[in-house]
Amino acid sequence: MSAGWQPAGPGHLRVGLIGLGAMGRNHLRILSSLPDTSLVAISDPLPDALASAAAASGAQAFADPRAMLDQGGLDAVVIAAPTTAHLPLALAAIERGVAVLVEKPIAATVEEGLQISRAAAVAGVPVQVGHIERFNPAVRELGSLLRAGALSQVYAITSRRAGPFPARIRDVGVTIDLATHDADILSWIARERPLRVSAETAQRIHTGHEDLLFGLLHFPDGVIGMLDVNWLTPDKRRSLVVLGAEGMFELDYLTQRLTFTKGSDSPAPQLIGGYAPTFEGDVSEIRINHQEPLVAELGAFLHVVRHGGRPEVDALDGLWAVGIADALLRAAREQRAIDLSDLGAVLGAVGAGGDRQ
Repeated sequence: MSAGWQPAGPGHLRVGLIGLGAMGRNHLRILSSLPDTSLVAISDPLPDALASAAAASGAQAFADPRAMLDQGGLDAVVIAAPTTAHLPLALAAIERGVAVLVEKPIAATVEEGLQISRAAAVAGVPVQVGHIERFNPAVRELGSLLRAGALSQVYAITSRRAGPFPARIRDVGVTIDLATHDADILSWIARERPLRVSAETAQRIHTGHEDLLFGLLHFPDGVIGMLDVNWLTPDKRRSLVVLGAEGMFELDYLTQRLTFTKGSDSPAPQLIGGYAPTFEGDVSEIRINHQEPLVAELGAFLHVVRHGGRPEVDALDGLWAVGIADALLRAAREQRAIDLSDLGAVLGAVGAGGDRQ
């Protein structure tokens, strides 16, 4: 990080918010209640939504987000606008020396994300990407257990992220909007980036993009990841399964429930009557200190704004998520596995060049 940007220090922070969709309203709620932080400015193109949020929060309302960045005297800004608006808004904030939390995905394409990352590196401005699942307490506990050796070898990771069609999302399909979560989480769990991907997609109700994805991620150490992502399921589902040598972890993102099912001590049991017997594994529930993930995510971001350092989920992480999602779409379109070595070379150069915050 260059010397062009300096941490705000331990005092009161002035924060702005761009975008008042579903995620933006959650940011509005939390930013309005954090200690030593004031949500001083908000921006959205819908007048009614903007007026309502301004009345509820006391923040100054701006129809033009650039005017907000110019006049708000901000230490930080949260960008929760549509994905296709992330590039110009992030660049505008970086040019003004304002720290950025940009909702995932970092941008609509790898190329746009690279522009954000490079501008941030030149200006020394921190950019955190809103991969909120990294801050889910159950995910963090699972990560701690795996890093402590709870599974000597991970065989496979399966992720399901499904639910009804979101009314406001029209600019991208389910892969860029939702599968970027899982591309990031699976890479974080595997502790490496995938080598290649395969996928199938379908478009059932969305007017312009795919609304269903099944994807496979192949990692260097042999771990296989599977994604089931769609906007067609009547009820919300968010789950993760990590299968390994000693058993299986199962995680529910929504309830923050994490269990471990111990595997059989007899991997090759003696046949009984010509059939292998079934052994029920012992199931243990892991204690989780529940917290709203967005509170933890914003807390981590504002800590960087105050004290400096690299964001826990930085621009490079965001770029990899978009790159993997883009490769999944290409794999489905071309009906073949896509090798990620070229992406790895590009993003490896980004990390080596200092763009990793």
